[in-house]
Amino acid sequence: MWFWLGIAIASEVTATLALRASEGFTKLLPSAVVVVGYAVAFFALSRSLVHGMEIGLAYAIWAGIGVVIVAVVSVPLFGERLSLLQLAGVGLVVVGVVALELGAAH
Repeated sequence: MWFWLGIAIASEVTATLALRASEGFTKLLPSAVVVVGYAVAFFALSRSLVHGMEIGLAYAIWAGIGVVIVAVVSVPLFGERLSLLQLAGVGLVVVGVVALELGAAH
């Protein structure tokens, strides 16, 4: 189940970064990456659920880690900036995902 969740996260992050690069779906290759990436992400997320992961935990980890990676990678990739408050928010997302995982029944 963790394998599938990792694939879901990687695909969602790739699709989201390609969404920025697609410039409103005006560029063909990044637009195709968006569509395929999100399709793979949802398929892989569904596989992690089939293999026993709880939906609340899976979605929180998928979304939380995706947010953190996209926010951090967007800085060097697209020249975006993160304020101290935004960095604190990213830290809180990480703490929240870790708390969800630690609190989950295994």
